[in-house]
Amino acid sequence: MTMNIRYKLTEQDLTTYNDTKWVLNEWKETDGFGKLCTGGWLHCYSDPLLAILLNPAHANITNPKLFKCEVEGKCLTDHGLKEGWTSMRIIEEMEVPQLSEINKIAFGILCALEVNNDEEFVKWAKNWLENKDRSKESAYDVSSTVYYGYYAAKIKSDNYAAKIKTCCYYAVTAVCYPFSSYRYSAAVISSKTAKANNTNLIKLAEKAMEIK
Repeated sequence: MTMNIRYKLTEQDLTTYNDTKWVLNEWKETDGFGKLCTGGWLHCYSDPLLAILLNPAHANITNPKLFKCEVEGKCLTDHGLKEGWTSMRIIEEMEVPQLSEINKIAFGILCALEVNNDEEFVKWAKNWLENKDRSKESAYDVSSTVYYGYYAAKIKSDNYAAKIKTCCYYAVTAVCYPFSSYRYSAAVISSKTAKANNTNLIKLAEKAMEIK
């Protein structure tokens, strides 16, 4: 029998939201009622890298454990970001992927490039990814253009364009302020990108890991 395998993060004491305690090989069941981020669903990810990259925008576990889990029953997905199942058990602890700040920033930039073709941003993004120019000065310069583009879209009530400009703004400011709240921007960008464009986030996460 083929198992449906996914990946789940827990606290160090194997608890998750609302002090839910997980035990290896012990099934948990829910009713599948309500939206994805409610108690009606057991949450997991389709890939270990996504689990770590998206954690800051979801459970935001400071020092997570990572488990391979088996899932069954009803399923609810969120554009590849996170999944909810009505039956789940953790079956094997895994090594948590180690991502550098460069990997995290690269993931955000790659996601933003999926939905934005603004010439100035694309040039800056490619230079950063290829390590031709990773200076804060160049990031500051392009951030002004992106910022004004966002407000221009808002004035026109173009919510889609505003969302795309937001992706770019977070990608740029992650370079400007890597140790501030913007360090979780990769998760925010990927969320907006996936919902706007049904992007293959796993492929982008793997590509980000190749950036040095």
